[in-house]
Amino acid sequence: MSSVTSEQGQPIPEKSALPEPAPSPRAASWAGWLVVGLYLLASFALTWRLWADPAGRAAGHNPGDVNLVAWFMRYSATAVSHGRLPALVTTGLNAPQGINMMWNASMLLAGVVLAPVTLLAGPLASLTILLTVGFAGSAASLFWVLRRWGASVTAAAIGGAVYGFSPALVTASAGHFQLQFAVLPPLIIHELLRVLTGRGSAVRAGLWLGLLVAAQVYLGEELLADTAVAAAIIVAVLALSHPRASAQAVRARGGAMLAGLGTAAAAAGVACGYALWVQFRGPLSEHGSPWTVIDFHSYLYGFVTPSGALAFHTASSAAVAARYPEPSPEYLAYLGWPLLAVAFVAAIAFWRDDRVRVAAVTFALLELFSLGNVPVRFLGIRYPAALLPWHWLAGNPVGANVLPDRFSILADGAAAALLAFALDRARGQARSSGLRRVRAYAATLIAVLAVLPLVPLPLPVEAVPPAPAGWQAAVTQLQLPADAHVLVIPDLQYGLLWQAETGVPTSMVGGGDFIVPGPGGKATSYIYERLRTAEYLTTLWQGQPTIRAPSQAQIRKDFASWQVAAIVTATGRDSPLARFLTKQFGPATVDVGDVLAWRLAPPLP
Repeated sequence: MSSVTSEQGQPIPEKSALPEPAPSPRAASWAGWLVVGLYLLASFALTWRLWADPAGRAAGHNPGDVNLVAWFMRYSATAVSHGRLPALVTTGLNAPQGINMMWNASMLLAGVVLAPVTLLAGPLASLTILLTVGFAGSAASLFWVLRRWGASVTAAAIGGAVYGFSPALVTASAGHFQLQFAVLPPLIIHELLRVLTGRGSAVRAGLWLGLLVAAQVYLGEELLADTAVAAAIIVAVLALSHPRASAQAVRARGGAMLAGLGTAAAAAGVACGYALWVQFRGPLSEHGSPWTVIDFHSYLYGFVTPSGALAFHTASSAAVAARYPEPSPEYLAYLGWPLLAVAFVAAIAFWRDDRVRVAAVTFALLELFSLGNVPVRFLGIRYPAALLPWHWLAGNPVGANVLPDRFSILADGAAAALLAFALDRARGQARSSGLRRVRAYAATLIAVLAVLPLVPLPLPVEAVPPAPAGWQAAVTQLQLPADAHVLVIPDLQYGLLWQAETGVPTSMVGGGDFIVPGPGGKATSYIYERLRTAEYLTTLWQGQPTIRAPSQAQIRKDFASWQVAAIVTATGRDSPLARFLTKQFGPATVDVGDVLAWRLAPPLP
């Protein structure tokens, strides 16, 4: 294995398959803080439109997901305000059945940490902070890990920026908060490598590994699954690169490795074992994916076609990206020709460097995984799905539920690491030549030019309408028990948002695109399980029914299944919805501001 050098050109000692990180020089400590500060400034520049009105604006044009995560923020904050942690199963949504929070992108850890913000400024303000920290924190996380594995400040700063502000994370910011907050994956992989390579105390590293894994469980399990795949690739490449040294290391440090991994398992088990039991064995446990997994894969043109979210794009490229077959937050693959070309050349030129080789193979495999399990057409030739590696992994219980296109997030981190380590190698070689200064500057310039096409534009935002005038007053005047089930019309998105903004009603029928168990316990979306009466009432609220009115027998059956104590809606007094409800239940019990409410006590049998 070829030697590597530190920022000052000194050789870094080798202890195992990867080089031992050089001690951080005091002169570079201030530089590290400067880099993190620049990440924060860049993050504010990216999210400034949100900060102009953090409690009234949301990123992107994905209100369904944004409103749902805002509700999760309010739910966790309400629990904290009552001096407890949020319950893992609740009837706050989808009453009377409820939802299993562990099967949804509930981000419970973020909700608890940001509870004071949610209680003071509202859930949208918490989401603004979450996005801002997500960008800067993800960049700082990889920067710190790259420094620990011997990258110079300059190279690590560029690598951190590529990951933290990657097109994948910028795209995910439109409602997929559990993916955009990618702070922990680099740290998880770092601690795992510490356990396996003997860097520091294996038990201490194992403890950190277990706690980080548990934290990621409460932030987003899908990103944890993707991280586990990336970590497995890294470990496999290391072992195959040095099979004899790896075997010797296992014999020499096998006990320490087992102690570290055992500590990690114990720490994670204590921190999230019960939550995982509730998810897979508790009430409302489910199985499978609610989505058509095979549809969520990267397309080859997505790697090189910039979307309108990036500073350097054309009208035609933005139009192509806008026609992406899947929802816009899934356009995750873009890295651009310049970076792909530099990564390819760097991988060949510095293949003998373990760090470059590991990053290159991990990057290539994760991007291949992101192509999913479908045939690919390239240069006019159709390649069968069996030639793609994910085809052979998609059948296992984990792979069958993972959306392959989201591997691009971890692939961007691998590309960032490859660029950082290769840049240091190029600059190190330049220092040993006669034109070392010019060549070092040229290497840095090439790296900067390669990532320039990734520079994002400020996030697009949209104003979020406040709760209707009289909303809280109407619910209060109904004088309902705390656990009373309330049918809010419309039963999707807006009712969810109004409940998130105000905290009332406590228990709501329906709500949004959350995950619930369908027939046979198969995971599905509430949207596909809505009862006909709810769908019809929502179309009435919109002003023009698009489906046939349910029969009286159907209405009674649906209301009985909901065990509804009240109906609350924001509608005009002479609207089609108000006339229909008045015909069914008599005059409104409460008429406040823009809100009409009917108390059905006792609930309709």
